[in-house]
Amino acid sequence: MTSDPDKQPSPITVTSLARMKRDGEKIACLTAYDASFAETLESAGVEVLLVGDSLGNVVQGRDSTLPVTLSDMIYHAACVSRGSRRALRVVDMPFMTYADPAQALAGAARLMAEGGAQMVKLEGGAVVADTVRHLVDHGIPVCGHLGLTPQSVHKLGGYRVQGRDEGGARRILEDARRLEECGAGVLVLECVPAELARTVSRALSIPVIGIGAGSHCDGQVLVLYDMLGLTPGRRPRFSKDFLAGRDGVAGAVQAYVAAVKSGEFPDAEHSY
Repeated sequence: MTSDPDKQPSPITVTSLARMKRDGEKIACLTAYDASFAETLESAGVEVLLVGDSLGNVVQGRDSTLPVTLSDMIYHAACVSRGSRRALRVVDMPFMTYADPAQALAGAARLMAEGGAQMVKLEGGAVVADTVRHLVDHGIPVCGHLGLTPQSVHKLGGYRVQGRDEGGARRILEDARRLEECGAGVLVLECVPAELARTVSRALSIPVIGIGAGSHCDGQVLVLYDMLGLTPGRRPRFSKDFLAGRDGVAGAVQAYVAAVKSGEFPDAEHSY
């Protein structure tokens, strides 16, 4: 019996990611901001395309993500959606566009209807719990984001590892459980100690995607420009240049996916 060469792989959904967690299969995620990279990443096996407000830094040349607007996110999400057929498209809600549930619902609706988002991502724990529930109740899939939350960079005093002390670790775990209870389908955990990430990943039934959170998460995400060695200045400790020693972007992304799937990346050098 031969397979149908015209049959396309099934699209990646929130249900797919949940099944991958149950099966112990690592999830490969990268940021994407345009159609060409979206197609390249998807063809190389990336399951989740995160249209991150990190575009403020790497595309717009800004010092932080704070100036990024909802219109910016809609534009880039729409570009990515045109280059993607299979990967799950998760789109960041930018700074102060989800200060209350009604505002968040209006913005998330635009990201989905105009930008082609299939899930939206919000930073924060208990403070956004009611908003997460409101979005989910209206049929909008939500990804949470805990640990280092870049939109709160000034409150945090810079880009610092979070959850190092007992109280901070406890708050992150409590917030993670609260977000899951409110209906979040995925959680991004950024810049926390590897052992805390292991605890959170085991405590939740939803997939936990790490960035600077060690190898025990259910998947990994990096900023595309970081993993291609294109980011000016000092690269984050948790990142790795996968383009070095390879002759093209596609090969670099394939190497990243393989390293995530095998558990080779991240190693201790890229963890806290």
